[in-house]
Amino acid sequence: MPELRVAIVGAGVIGLATAYQLARSGTGHQVTVIDRDPEADGASTVNAGGIAVTEVFPAGSPGVWWRAFGWMRDPLGPLSIRAPHALKLLPWLIRFASASRAREVERISRAMAALNTRVYDDLVPMLEQVGYGHRLHRKGALSLYESEAGYQRDVPEWACKRSHGIIAEDLTAEDSRRMEPALGPRVHRAVFTPQWSHIEDPKELMASLRAWLMGHGVTIRRGEVRTIQNRGAKLYLQVVGDDAVSADRAVVAAGAWSGILARRLGDRVLLESERGYNTTLPESGIEIRRELIFAERKFVATPLSCGLRIGGAAEFGGLGASANFQRSQALVELARQSLPGLRTEGGTVWAGHRPTTPDSLPVIGPSPHEPSVLYAFGHGHFGLTQAATTGRLIADLIHDRRPGIDLAPYSIDRFCAPKKIRDGATHVLLH
Repeated sequence: MPELRVAIVGAGVIGLATAYQLARSGTGHQVTVIDRDPEADGASTVNAGGIAVTEVFPAGSPGVWWRAFGWMRDPLGPLSIRAPHALKLLPWLIRFASASRAREVERISRAMAALNTRVYDDLVPMLEQVGYGHRLHRKGALSLYESEAGYQRDVPEWACKRSHGIIAEDLTAEDSRRMEPALGPRVHRAVFTPQWSHIEDPKELMASLRAWLMGHGVTIRRGEVRTIQNRGAKLYLQVVGDDAVSADRAVVAAGAWSGILARRLGDRVLLESERGYNTTLPESGIEIRRELIFAERKFVATPLSCGLRIGGAAEFGGLGASANFQRSQALVELARQSLPGLRTEGGTVWAGHRPTTPDSLPVIGPSPHEPSVLYAFGHGHFGLTQAATTGRLIADLIHDRRPGIDLAPYSIDRFCAPKKIRDGATHVLLH
């Protein structure tokens, strides 16, 4: 195929993985990645480092609303909605409720599994190519329960995962402590998922990706893209305070900010910032071999090369709200209840914006209004997990190859509102 100029908006892990898949293809495409701050400590850089291939169950499920109301009564609990943002969040919440129906959960799980079953086939070669393969640790994860009631509530979720080929081994409290001796008596039982893995440090991975890309002809440019316009045969990306960038194809991979560009192109999307928090403890005083998932409290602890990272929470307050770092501290205190030897001094706190859709599925595919623009965003908690696979799918579309999976479940079309058109009469089209 002819050589193309491809502009990628966003230097997070999705944008860089897409650039990698294009650069490795050997087609000679000119690839430019544009970001306001290409080396910023965003969600791609300071996440928990988990490769969550076992997570095929959506955030919404039957009965989740009752649990959510309980979580929100705790000001430092796992879920929070900032009052000034609540009205704007309402359309997202309505769609979330719809996606929580049993039939929808089954459909969404199939779509999640279709992505996740490809992850290692796409991720491992990328890690090895950029010199990071030896820092992937395939030691599984432990999901921990403090109560039998908490475990029983998740039995349908585990059944769903097993139906999609996920290995999930039920463990007693004693089993879990033999695997991770740092665990204390608060743990009642656990589930071991051996297919889970984690990397040593997301920030190091991102640096390795950037270095490989720049060494293979990819340009990484600092700038904020405000609009993407089609002027005849070319796209023009208007960069604030700078010249426009021309391209044959553009990829919107700007994380939680992607919805702004999509709407300016005329595409409706329900995308929210789900802010997460974490603390990295450089001297935790305990040894953990694998990622720990505190299933009832909705947070994790991961052993990274830079320390033990404890993170989680889901806070909806929009992109402009200030961070509440008491949430980071609260997660550390919760972790200490299950890890009694944990030392909490000297931690570094962080907060960042996860791009989250109400049905837990990312947006992957072309813009209906401008097919030369491709979308790759909305991965929520699974950006690192699904980055290489998303990049591969986007590269397939740019190369006019048939993707290995049906992309219909991830199309931005699923957020289309009813539209009225006039051809002598008014009709309502449901997309």
